[in-house]
Amino acid sequence: MSVTEIINKHTRDKQFSFEVLPPLKGTGTEKLFADIDKLAVLEPAFINITTHHSEYVYHELPSGQFERLRVRRRPGTIAIAAAIQQRYHIPVQPHVICSGATIEDIEYELIDLQFLGIHDLLLLRGDKAREDSRFTPTPGGHAHTTDLIRQVQRFNDGYFADGTPIKNPGRSFDYGVACYPEKHEEAPNLERDMQYLKEKQDLGAQYAVTQLFFDNQKYFDFVDKARQMGITMPIIPGIKPMAKLSQLTVVPKTFHCDIPEPLAREIVKCKTDEDARQLGIEWTTAQCRELYAHGVKDIHFYTVSAIDSVVEVTRRLL
Repeated sequence: MSVTEIINKHTRDKQFSFEVLPPLKGTGTEKLFADIDKLAVLEPAFINITTHHSEYVYHELPSGQFERLRVRRRPGTIAIAAAIQQRYHIPVQPHVICSGATIEDIEYELIDLQFLGIHDLLLLRGDKAREDSRFTPTPGGHAHTTDLIRQVQRFNDGYFADGTPIKNPGRSFDYGVACYPEKHEEAPNLERDMQYLKEKQDLGAQYAVTQLFFDNQKYFDFVDKARQMGITMPIIPGIKPMAKLSQLTVVPKTFHCDIPEPLAREIVKCKTDEDARQLGIEWTTAQCRELYAHGVKDIHFYTVSAIDSVVEVTRRLL
């Protein structure tokens, strides 16, 4: 069953899905699989795997000068997706992104995924490079998610990017996209951002997963506005528990979302990271229960740096 079918059929009243990161280069898979062991017992609807292309780092030379190098810190998204699928028999959904990839690179990713029998994707533009003030597409690559969607649709229709027919097209890819209840950081306003989401749907996107948020009202308002604009595809809330005291300032800056004042007020009272983690579990559990009470059936959890908190929340919800 595809991820799209799982989302639309709602085989359970409460469905969970999880996002995981590939391991850092050279660290092996033991920690990742230990984390997935914890998630697998919760019977997730699917697991998606982030993609991280190369970035610039500065390496100090013996002379004291610095050399700028491009490195890929988390390779292996496709391989990890295949390993999870084979080891756990859980549907997987690797991220396919514009950032750091040429059109040809993406085409080869699609071919590899087909060979491995992986047919669910999350299509994203990807983050801008840390050293750039704005997103700069890779030469020979895509500038927007809509361009990436067109390439995947063309592949689904049986054509490579250069127009050459695919002799044996195989099964088509299903795919979702991202959306932002508090707008994407680069969008001029929420309305324009939602117009881009509508365009993604019209091009073929079958569902959307939100950026993390802590205020459910912003999600409810976003969904209502989306429906008014003709966006009919499922919009899955993306949730992440607060896990450290430092996240009070780091999370809004990194993910461009607000911390509601009641939550911020309670975090300030916390004395230790463990206090903050327990608060995060309580807040997220209440947040998810409110989402379910409003008819939401699928919740997607971002697990990075919060795996044990996510496990505890989902156990409380079952």
